[in-house]
Amino acid sequence: MTEFQADNEEHWLSVSDLMAGLMMVFLLVAVIFMVNAEQERRTVTDVALLYERLRLELYQDLLDEFSDDLPRWGAELDEDLTFRFSRNDLLFDRGENSLQPQFEAILADFFPRYVNIIYAERYRDDIRELRIEGHTDSSWTGLDPDVAYIRNMELSQARTRAAAAFILALPELADLQSWLKENLTANGLSSSKLILGPDGLEDPDRSRRVEFRVVTDADQRIQEIIQRAR
Repeated sequence: MTEFQADNEEHWLSVSDLMAGLMMVFLLVAVIFMVNAEQERRTVTDVALLYERLRLELYQDLLDEFSDDLPRWGAELDEDLTFRFSRNDLLFDRGENSLQPQFEAILADFFPRYVNIIYAERYRDDIRELRIEGHTDSSWTGLDPDVAYIRNMELSQARTRAAAAFILALPELADLQSWLKENLTANGLSSSKLILGPDGLEDPDRSRRVEFRVVTDADQRIQEIIQRAR
């Protein structure tokens, strides 16, 4: 073997060793990434399962408390924790934002019991928001659809504010004023979330409704976990 051939072999051996070393580094980085990704996935899954259990337990507690009241209030409780009032003859006069006396009586009975459950020690630290949502149908006599949507937005917002003002003034909730002011929101959604009938068409009576929705901080917790992992 000539001196040139020996030097050439040593050169290729060095390059080969370098490539092998780089491959080991890349493999190690890939393994670390996969381990971190798996840990992140498991953590996110654990958080999701925790909040699913919380949702189910809160739903059951609300159902146990209010199951006898729902029919006479014209109300429904969905498993996504939406408490829906849609009996229009009890809520507001058509086109008005003042609560009817019957709805005031319902809220005075419903809301303190509702908040007592949500504010229980096992739930309150996981509640991010308590929403009052006002919904209308899509019509407004004599107006084109675009103008009707804006008018209904104003009306639904005024109705949720009226409901919020009423419940915040309830003497039974005096001790929870600070928590409510931090977590309670009033949202008018106009006709953006219509309820459809079996025929796929708008159900105007059920679309005109007031909903109370509990929002947990599950999504926020998951986003924080992902940000930390990055």
